Amino acid sequence: MESAEWELYILRCGDGTLYTGIARDAEKRLAMHRGGKGAKYTRGRGPLEMVYREKCADHSEALRREYAMKQLTREEKERLILEYKP
Repeated sequence: MESAEWELYILRCGDGTLYTGIARDAEKRLAMHRGGKGAKYTRGRGPLEMVYREKCADHSEALRREYAMKQLTREEKERLILEYKP
């Protein structure tokens, strides 16, 4: 049984778009995105800013949260980001 904590995160790209992903270490993943080793979507869209993070108990929960987040409208995501308190 997997016990490592995962995180859901949202990045704001330099072109204003939002990218949602999951990782065990969101800061390390952000560095990978910035170095061009992250998702294809984020390449060439810098600068990238982490605007939302959410802890998940395990990989399955993180995947479920990522799917749910991707179903939200941009306005709903922006509302979450505005309410986010790191």
